[in-house]
Amino acid sequence: MTKQKIVFFDIDGTLLDHEKQIPDSTRQAIKHLQENGVITAIATGRAPFMFEEIRKELNINTFVSFNGQYVVHDNNVVFKNPLSAEALVLLEEKATAAGHPMAFFSSESMASNRDGDPFIKTSFNDLKMNPPLFDMSFHNNNEIYQALLFCEANDEAEYLKLKSDFEYIRWHQYSTDVIPAGGSKALGIKQLLDSLKIDVRHTYAFGDALNDIQMLSFVNYGIAMGNALDETKNAARFITKHVDQDGIYHGLQEVGLLTGV
Repeated sequence: MTKQKIVFFDIDGTLLDHEKQIPDSTRQAIKHLQENGVITAIATGRAPFMFEEIRKELNINTFVSFNGQYVVHDNNVVFKNPLSAEALVLLEEKATAAGHPMAFFSSESMASNRDGDPFIKTSFNDLKMNPPLFDMSFHNNNEIYQALLFCEANDEAEYLKLKSDFEYIRWHQYSTDVIPAGGSKALGIKQLLDSLKIDVRHTYAFGDALNDIQMLSFVNYGIAMGNALDETKNAARFITKHVDQDGIYHGLQEVGLLTGV
């Protein structure tokens, strides 16, 4: 095991403020880490193609995507864990019968099984992204690493009764992530650490949402943003300032990674 340090950053509400912009202080802090040999990585529920510009802007080439199901280091895939195709068929059948649309994500693109759905439009609009294209057969012809089920929270219980091939992580009023059972950002991070032979004692992570809880509990220095959910803050070792108040910069100072800055 090496003593190499690595820091994982969630995207929405962490790297990106509520205007979906990267604060200048965050850019400067990440550049400082890189200049000092610290590996900077992204850990997100998003698909790789959904944050390519962020990676370019921050010069980050290591990431855990799809909530841990697709992991890349220096542009090389080190771990992938797609959804069960058979179980996905059953889930889609149940969702269709209930009137709930779905979207499906490969490592390179996405598609939905309903065109013009208001839940899909609202969810992606809040991400400030274009909704997926309509393609009924996309998920039958591609390896799928994550799906989105568009329903409200009180409808989600019906899906929890299905065979436990999947886990559901709500990220929006109208949408929940569908990932393989046992999958999480923490699992993806562990796979990366094993590949790079990095001791977990030298790991740091920033997050704010439900899908960050296991990650913040797993790394040695879990840091919740000031705007994080209470459940996420409870899982963290430290709580930094709000994303709109230079939260990443102050959090890195708190754990001693920005000494002298």
